[in-house]
Amino acid sequence: MVRRSPMPYALGALTTAAVACAVACAPVDKTPAATGSGGASPSASCTKDALALKTPGKLTVGTDKPAYDPWFKDDDPANGQGFESAVTYAVAEGLGFAKNEVEWVTIPFDSAFAPGAKKFDFDVNQVSITPQRAKVVDFSKGYYTVKQAVVAVEGSKIAGAKDIAALKDAVIGVQVGTTSLQAVQDVIQPAAEPKVYSQQVDAVNALKNKQVEAIVVDLPTAFYVTAAQVENSKIVGQFGTGGAAPEEFGLVFEKGSPLVGCVDQAIGGLRESGALDKIEKQWLGSAVGAPDLS
Repeated sequence: MVRRSPMPYALGALTTAAVACAVACAPVDKTPAATGSGGASPSASCTKDALALKTPGKLTVGTDKPAYDPWFKDDDPANGQGFESAVTYAVAEGLGFAKNEVEWVTIPFDSAFAPGAKKFDFDVNQVSITPQRAKVVDFSKGYYTVKQAVVAVEGSKIAGAKDIAALKDAVIGVQVGTTSLQAVQDVIQPAAEPKVYSQQVDAVNALKNKQVEAIVVDLPTAFYVTAAQVENSKIVGQFGTGGAAPEEFGLVFEKGSPLVGCVDQAIGGLRESGALDKIEKQWLGSAVGAPDLS
């Protein structure tokens, strides 16, 4: 199933080998994509005073701890730095909140989309929108479409690739049954068949042992691989798949929350103005070592 990939950006943040499994590329999901909003329509008025909030006058936002780069900076969601922190404050501004009117609460990842009442107005934590999760929580429109990334060892011929064409002759490793494999076949279309592995860790080990020249994983996983799994590795670049049902991250709400429609309006405004794209480029682009491959 398509899933979010929680991952530490630095080696010291690792706790168990299970994290590596958690960041595995998302397998291809044949289930129709869930709609972002859980059916909640915009309020008659989306002014701050009219919003149904956990605490009047405060926007309460949940996320996990530690809060990892590049989604957050310095394990501090409240500093406005990192992709998801920046998105949160941009949405908050769109709803009429000043920065000091946003209050953060710690919510373990799995608790964010478990059934039941919530302590937050919305949660932001790289949670993928899926039909199964949408049965018990509501989602906003997607604020990030997960892209694929190419990882290679520093100094290799693939490490300097600037575009998709430069990858055509590469020996690529990828996990079976994933959106990454589909992206290799559909977008890169290498001259040689990719080497397919049953587990992501096997593809990672193949890169370590120089059995492949590069691996393709989703971008969140690529940050983890380069930070903690393969020494002297780099993200060569990222690319979109153009698939019919791309994986998206959405803000999470308590089921039936009347706030969803207003947040969707705010996200829509950020997308239309180009602000959301600007935030993505700043925190998930070339500045953090993930340039776009054309």
